[in-house]
Amino acid sequence: MKIVIFGLTISSSWGNGHATLWRGLCKHLVRSGHAIVFFERDVPYYAGARDLLELPGGQLELFSTWDDIRAKARDHILSADAVIVTSYCPDAIAAAQLILDQSRARAVFYDLDTPVTLAKLQAEKAVPYIGPGGLDGFDLVLSFTGGPRVADEFHRKLGASNVKPLYGHVDADVHRRVPPQPQYRAALSYLGTHSEDRQLALETLFVEPAHARQDLRFLIGGAQYPDSFPWSPNIYFVRHLPPSEHAPFFSSSRLTLNVTRRAMAEMGWCPSGRLFEAAACGTPLLSDAWAGIEAFFTPGEDILIAHDKRDTLAALQMDDAELLRIARRARERTLAQHSSGNRASELIALLEQTTHRRARQPDAEEA
Repeated sequence: MKIVIFGLTISSSWGNGHATLWRGLCKHLVRSGHAIVFFERDVPYYAGARDLLELPGGQLELFSTWDDIRAKARDHILSADAVIVTSYCPDAIAAAQLILDQSRARAVFYDLDTPVTLAKLQAEKAVPYIGPGGLDGFDLVLSFTGGPRVADEFHRKLGASNVKPLYGHVDADVHRRVPPQPQYRAALSYLGTHSEDRQLALETLFVEPAHARQDLRFLIGGAQYPDSFPWSPNIYFVRHLPPSEHAPFFSSSRLTLNVTRRAMAEMGWCPSGRLFEAAACGTPLLSDAWAGIEAFFTPGEDILIAHDKRDTLAALQMDDAELLRIARRARERTLAQHSSGNRASELIALLEQTTHRRARQPDAEEA
């Protein structure tokens, strides 16, 4: 297949979780013989932290304005088998209109921020990447979040008729066990962009235990942390880690914490890509609780669950052998079920099963 994607970014992993996921997915699609074209608006904040300059085996199209790229985008759409537009793509509405104006390719919307989208709709706020027509015209809507509510919510509020989950994943070529590095050494680590709706949980499950265990080293990696964050002398900080540094970061941690954004936790069935990355590196996982987590990891066997400060402190007191046993099980399950190769195969299967809802109309030159 030829697959054209209009996304937020694949060229920069700074301050977003989209880029790492797209890199793994696109690499494995290319390996399977598919042609990939990725359109990304060239914005200053990603340009200033760009850590991918070309799409190996595929085509990366960076552009300044939609008018600059519209004609080229149309040509690629007309020769594509499937076209995907994603949440938080700056030109999502314009791209969707261009896609839906033709009927050769399967039209796909991939919401990598499903709970955020539905929370905005619930609050009757505008969703900047979905037009007034909703998602009715798309042949397939992919959701980063699963569970019993998603398909119904997308159908009732956005008119989507074919909704399927396509969860996070890990590129095991990039995220694997490597020798630990002193600068990333930690009894407990956390990797994630700062977010207000994770702040309370992060303070409860990470900051408070750090205050209680001044004898241990704690480490946060990520972007956009404010000066007002409640640091303590034993909490160390690494500002922005490119994907190439994720494996050393996780491999140097005795234990790593996952904290889920509030809207995602409330909806459930929302595995962060960071969970799979850490598991692939053989690092024991500690996570906040959310509905559906057992569909991905078995609590107490593949992953530890923390509801409060005491749970984190208890996890820190576990012996190394038990933590490594949990990490080993999580790694085996992740590589078997949640790799980028798995997701690439799932995506192609979903595209092959999807039928066109729009009747094909001949182009003017064909009429």
